[in-house]
Amino acid sequence: MATGTNPRDLAVPDGEFPFTWSDFRQIAALVHSEAGIVLAETKANLVYSRLAKRLRAIGLRTFREYCALIQGVEGTDERQAMIAAMTTNVTRFYREAHHFEYLKTHVLPELLEGARKGGKVRIWSAGCSSGEEPYSIALTILGIEPDAADYDIRILATDIDPEMLRRGRTGVYPAKQVGDVPAELRRRWLKASGSDIEVGPELEELVRFRELNLLREWPMRGRFDIIFCRNVMIYFDDDTQNATWDRFAEILQRGGLLCIGHSERITLTSHPFDLVGQTIYRRRSAP
Repeated sequence: MATGTNPRDLAVPDGEFPFTWSDFRQIAALVHSEAGIVLAETKANLVYSRLAKRLRAIGLRTFREYCALIQGVEGTDERQAMIAAMTTNVTRFYREAHHFEYLKTHVLPELLEGARKGGKVRIWSAGCSSGEEPYSIALTILGIEPDAADYDIRILATDIDPEMLRRGRTGVYPAKQVGDVPAELRRRWLKASGSDIEVGPELEELVRFRELNLLREWPMRGRFDIIFCRNVMIYFDDDTQNATWDRFAEILQRGGLLCIGHSERITLTSHPFDLVGQTIYRRRSAP
């Protein structure tokens, strides 16, 4: 315990590093302002366990020192590392498979026919983590149109965590991660790489990875036909969720699709979406 620290002020009494409620509140406020993530006081132990690793890595002795670092001009990189530590990257290929089935049967055939006639298809995987989601979308497309890379079809994959994006660009995954990929698609578009699986060049051609914080400016100027944003809003408070739903509506084509996580709902009292499937919303064609 730090000299002069009242035990009642400690958020985690028996921790390796002194961690006070003041430290917790400073970290929670910064995480919320930077990334929209809400950290209730019940998350104190989680915050401590994840950030204690950061203190060890950079050689700090107390969370007071850590708070001074992340709030200073020299703390830009560490703020990014802190945000990454506060998110849980649980993903796999074809997670929530009903979304991909809906694309396959109700949405992609028309979009791909338009692409064959010279149109473009734009899909956004917002909060893509390490890439399994956008590659699953790409696999679904290739299952319908094997020559998709010859057309103007692009999947934008964004995340706030540069390490997750690096993994996505690498495109190499443990074999257990691809168990839900349909066998024919797995055989044709994925390849063995030792004990891992590597995505093929046709998948890489369709997906573009970019770093993006959903709370900041979105540099994209065109509209999207489909947006996936799954299990991201669970980190946000109601106001941030509602503002983000509105922003998605603005950047979706009329009639475009929004797929969200299994525990998420659009709760705005007035919004331009119709529920068309399990956690699948369609942007209304009329205002």
